Amino acid sequence: MKQYQVPQFITIEDKVIGPFTIKQFLYLGGGGIVIALSRLLLAPFFFFPAAVIIGAFAATLAFLKINEQTFPSVIRHALSYFLRPRLYVWKKETPKKSKPELAAPKEEPGIKAFPKLSESKLSDLAWNLDIKEKLRE
Repeated sequence: MKQYQVPQFITIEDKVIGPFTIKQFLYLGGGGIVIALSRLLLAPFFFFPAAVIIGAFAATLAFLKINEQTFPSVIRHALSYFLRPRLYVWKKETPKKSKPELAAPKEEPGIKAFPKLSESKLSDLAWNLDIKEKLRE
């Protein structure tokens, strides 16, 4: 019989590019590209604050986890929570009091009473089940 090695850490992403996963590398690389483009388009007075904000946001996307969930999934869940329509309706119903019926309890049609066939309760139970099953057919 062949034995196969079972992966142990399937919830952890593989480190592909240096110490980073593919997603982390893409977030950091995207932030670096946006910072480089802003260097070309913005004056130095506006570039440095923008670079700090963009770099912090890229690092947050890459590394921050909240309750063992990545920051992009937290943002996705927050956006879906705020953008979906919600309507919560709760109507309290008062319990209806039923009046006790004075009439006799309802009996099944066709059978007035089950006769006592034997002294054994088990055989009586089996006979009752057989009769009820035949009535349903």
